[in-house]
Amino acid sequence: MALLRAACLQMRSGTQVDENISRACALITRACEQGAHLVTTPEMTSLLDIRPGQSRHQIVHEGEDPALAAFQDLALERQVWLLIGSLPVRHETDPRAANRSFLIDPCGNILARYDKIHMFDVEVGDGQTYEESQAYCPGDKIVLAETDRAKIGLSICYDLRFPYLYRRLAQAGADLICVPSAFTRLTGKAHWHVLLRARAIETGAFVLAPAQGGLHQDGRETFGHALIISPWGEILAESQGTEPGIILADLDLDLVRTVRQRLPSLKADANVPLLRTRTTLESGKLPDS
Repeated sequence: MALLRAACLQMRSGTQVDENISRACALITRACEQGAHLVTTPEMTSLLDIRPGQSRHQIVHEGEDPALAAFQDLALERQVWLLIGSLPVRHETDPRAANRSFLIDPCGNILARYDKIHMFDVEVGDGQTYEESQAYCPGDKIVLAETDRAKIGLSICYDLRFPYLYRRLAQAGADLICVPSAFTRLTGKAHWHVLLRARAIETGAFVLAPAQGGLHQDGRETFGHALIISPWGEILAESQGTEPGIILADLDLDLVRTVRQRLPSLKADANVPLLRTRTTLESGKLPDS
């Protein structure tokens, strides 16, 4: 039985890119020293700033991004797979930026890129209004990366609320799915654990959810509680609270096949028609007897 030791980082990224890079690299190094083969970081690892336009001058093309270069060098130095949850980078064709995830191999090469598809345009009731689509261009491709150890499905934060994305990844063979996030404190308290466990159970895949946690420099408060979840929905590791740190778990990838054989729901995509019914009664009135 070959185990894959995976790590999720919990961070409290702020508005200073150099500081965020340094903190992320220190945590990645700690995870590698504890034997991690795959290390994952949260959404907006290098720069977290919800204030409109305040940090735009720090967002550059990926080829010029100091965070991406530092993480590629560290992956090579440590001979480890790195899933950088996301970095804000200038888009190639759109005036808005991209919220982009990078999978870096142990040679420091970028194996896969994923641009967040579902933009966080919501009012959750925490006093903040989130309009991600004003600053970021949504992606239009579902991404599955095939490594020498596992098939890895990529997603970011708000994507978690769209089950079709995870079903597509699982049907394409994903052994594990990454959900790097910066969930708000309010929505995280209500939905974080149940949604992540549901995605693991529905797909029969391991779910890795590195997270942002705590009160950030831009005034946002994130939920933390980074998680690693088994294909059976069991929580294998959890970061308690919001403090920065790492969690690790040894993943038996054979369990993915075992669970999917026991519950082969991914094969059942029946084209069942939808029946619509409508009342003929006027509101509040019963038919004559």
